[in-house]
Amino acid sequence: MLTVGKLDQYYGGSHTLRGIDLEVPQGACTALLGRNGMGKTTLLRCLMGELRIARGNVALAGTDVTRLPAYRRARLGMGYVPQGREIFARLTVAENLAVGEAACEGEPMPRGELEELFPILRTMKNRRGGDLSGGQQQQLAIARALVARPRLLLLDEPTEGIQPSTIKEIGRVLRTLLERGLTIVLVEQYLDFALELATHYAIVSRGEIVMRGPIAALDRDRAREHLAL
Repeated sequence: MLTVGKLDQYYGGSHTLRGIDLEVPQGACTALLGRNGMGKTTLLRCLMGELRIARGNVALAGTDVTRLPAYRRARLGMGYVPQGREIFARLTVAENLAVGEAACEGEPMPRGELEELFPILRTMKNRRGGDLSGGQQQQLAIARALVARPRLLLLDEPTEGIQPSTIKEIGRVLRTLLERGLTIVLVEQYLDFALELATHYAIVSRGEIVMRGPIAALDRDRAREHLAL
């Protein structure tokens, strides 16, 4: 589904991503793991087209998207839920979803289908986004990304600052989406959550991928060395 080759990115004089090679298989979840500041969020933003890369290439289902802006990538089937959610705090839940619908080029996902995935969208549709809890905001952010029916969903730290019951609910929704054939790239520090969903993993350290492979072959002790603070 997604192929990344020899990707380099710089921030000022810092070489933030170094020769990233990544293959994301279709219809499965690939987890990007690593400590804070290692380049995971930067990589997602490069994949989505929010940051320009210095070298390398990015292809979505065989189509080269390396030089395309983010909105063009979205129209080709990429969805993105950034770290921090970035919902519109002064808009209601329904209005946040309407923004996603307005930006959708094709037929948006029906509200009823979204509400089946996230029941809070039905019960809190008239509440402002800024009045929701962190977990509720995260569910809204994921739903807003799903409005355009993406083929590939990029998720940045969906469990950050969220209570365990809501983490379980988000995990349930993501498993349902995987069963429906969605491809997911998940940036996550919570290893157990990532391992419950992912079939493949890549560990990022200092802007490089230092471990990768199928989850079934993951050396957890060695992985925790790269994840421990």
